[in-house]
Amino acid sequence: MNPVPRVYTRGFGVKEEGVTLLELLVTLAILMILASVAMPLTRVSAKRTQEVELRQQLRVIRAAIDLFKIEWNREGDVLLGTLCVKNKLTCKEVSGVYGHPKSLDVLLGVTLGGQEAVTRGTTVRRYLRKVPINPMTGKADWVLRCYSDPPDAQSWCGSDIYDLSTQGQELALDGTKYRDW
Repeated sequence: MNPVPRVYTRGFGVKEEGVTLLELLVTLAILMILASVAMPLTRVSAKRTQEVELRQQLRVIRAAIDLFKIEWNREGDVLLGTLCVKNKLTCKEVSGVYGHPKSLDVLLGVTLGGQEAVTRGTTVRRYLRKVPINPMTGKADWVLRCYSDPPDAQSWCGSDIYDLSTQGQELALDGTKYRDW
């Protein structure tokens, strides 16, 4: 069964179909209320997604730094890590005095056996496929910290990478600073 449309008559028997102005205004008011509720929720949802990505990227890079430290560990000239003992020359090129990587690029691949091994086709040890993008800035612009730096250091000493954080002082949804993560 088809519903019967409303029919309004005006004057000389002319029939018009449609909605009244009042119905249209009520519908628009309801849509505006729903939109005003949905907008803040989408902003919070987008920010929460960025925060989850940031935590994940920090976790991935920190895990790569920790694995590198285990395999290439050294204390000054004393070689402790398994790969460091087997590749003495490479160890001093890629790791800092305390066994941390000298740069994020080192985590992208270390050729085992030194430069002479490149021609023989030896193994490359990779800790990251690529340097992750900082979801807060959209670039791979991390704030790096050395082992010897204090936790609140504003600049990187340049000798090794002990930890990293994101740029800026913005607050997260939980009230903490992203830089403190």
